[in-house]
Amino acid sequence: MILVTGGTGLVGSHLLYKLATKNEKLRAIYRSKHKLDIVKRVFSYYTKEVDVLFNKIEWFEADILDVPQLTEAFTDISLVYHCAAFVSFEPNKYTLLRRTNIEGTANIVNIALKTGVTKLCYVSSVATLGESLNQDPIQETTYWNPEADNNVYAITKYGAEMEVWRATQEGLHAVIINPGVILGAGIWNHGTGTFFKQIHNGLKYYATGGTGFVDVEDVTSIMIALMQSDITNENFILVSENWSYKQLLDNIAKALQVKPPYKKVSSGLTQIAWRLDWLISKLTGKRRKLSKQMASTINNTSVYSNKKITKTLNYKWIPITQSINTISKRYLEDLSK
Repeated sequence: MILVTGGTGLVGSHLLYKLATKNEKLRAIYRSKHKLDIVKRVFSYYTKEVDVLFNKIEWFEADILDVPQLTEAFTDISLVYHCAAFVSFEPNKYTLLRRTNIEGTANIVNIALKTGVTKLCYVSSVATLGESLNQDPIQETTYWNPEADNNVYAITKYGAEMEVWRATQEGLHAVIINPGVILGAGIWNHGTGTFFKQIHNGLKYYATGGTGFVDVEDVTSIMIALMQSDITNENFILVSENWSYKQLLDNIAKALQVKPPYKKVSSGLTQIAWRLDWLISKLTGKRRKLSKQMASTINNTSVYSNKKITKTLNYKWIPITQSINTISKRYLEDLSK
């Protein structure tokens, strides 16, 4: 049987659809019952037989920080896709990020070792990779500098990876994927789904940086291919194309037939903005919207190499323009419901 953690998230929900169509015996962990509607929404993009596929999944309510619950979820499990994570760049969320991403992953791999899981796939991030020092594209072997001013999310995802690598030394077979910014439909109020919502609502500002982007369908297809292969104890960057943020936002605006962002946010302005954001948070208790690290990141350009996974699987990527068009269509359809 296959276990999927984070089944109601973007990657988890799209992954579950693919696995359900393969008639795999599936168990998926969830925390909030209302989020199961996200899974059904995602399934509806692909099929009219939503309930048929949804009911093939054995849904298990559990918290990855609750070891007894989690141990029960691992009963009769041979393969694990660990997609669950907490995503935040707010410095004051560091403790929660550590608990969910590092301690939660430690629990997953420890129980996997005890219960004899055959193989595990961990969804990490390009955030755990270092910066190129010679302008070459960032690769899987690019050194991550723990002494750098890394954001809290990157620190905890790197720590989670260390738990997976530690488990491989203790006998667990595992693969780690490092996706860039994942684009996919189904969740519009947080994550990359907000790009489409904000642009449709009239987003004015754009940052000058850039990064690697990838379609959620590429991510899930590669995860399944890696788990079905003999490949083990390796990590792979998953990036379809490297784009500027302006290029991404302009293409989303074009697909949604709205005005693209037209006001550039300079590096100097973001440096002022994060300081004001910090002050407002201190005075009012409101959540941070822009950290010091994120202010730097959005105006920097990082370029990633996908050569390793492309060669390993002879993989053909979904073009980002195609991803944007598909996601925009689904956003507008959901908006009209």
